[in-house]
Amino acid sequence: MESPAGRKDLPVLDTVSAPRRILWKNVTTVLGAAILIGAEVFGAGFAGGWAIANLLGLGDYGVYGFQALLMGLGAIVMVQFVRHGMQIEPFTRRG
Repeated sequence: MESPAGRKDLPVLDTVSAPRRILWKNVTTVLGAAILIGAEVFGAGFAGGWAIANLLGLGDYGVYGFQALLMGLGAIVMVQFVRHGMQIEPFTRRG
């Protein structure tokens, strides 16, 4: 079969290398650890924000601000944790 440009089209299967397979054991390992560690990180951010703001006498808005700051830092930590976990425990492999 020829394309309009006059070239012969290659079958799709010839141009694609082996498909990627999901390694579910690695996915569940990394995500399970992320859930456990994430609960601690966000809990520490929530409690730490409350404690620091009350220690400094910043009032309700100070509490919310510190909680948002520390939980935002916790989110950054968790993203880095999952990215590093994906390097150590790859989620996919060829074939």
